[in-house]
Amino acid sequence: QVQLVESGGGLVQAGDSLTLSCAASGLTFSRCAMGWFRQAPGKEREFVAAISWSGGMRNYADSVKGRFTISRDNAKNTGYLQMNSLKPEDTAVYYCAARYINTDRYPSGTLREYEYWGQGTQVTVSS
Repeated sequence: QVQLVESGGGLVQAGDSLTLSCAASGLTFSRCAMGWFRQAPGKEREFVAAISWSGGMRNYADSVKGRFTISRDNAKNTGYLQMNSLKPEDTAVYYCAARYINTDRYPSGTLREYEYWGQGTQVTVSS
């Protein structure tokens, strides 16, 4: 069955960096767009970043542009989210997600379009 397993979360201070990983299995990862979403306590899950098949196209939420970088290694079936200059408002559970698409196109940031989800990893940023 399809599994997406996030890792790399933790407790950091404001201004620190953290890299999340998402290991995928049970699907043809290289034919999937991949996204990262997050959910803070009491809030809805929101889009963070997404990347196309090849990695050549990326989509970011305005709140993370210039600070976060999404990437992927199709040979390792793994996606990444490099987070720099972290802020307390970045505190959330971070989820990776994947969806099959038929072409290598600009990746969607729409939550409901993603079929497969990981269990999430907690990121806490202290001030």
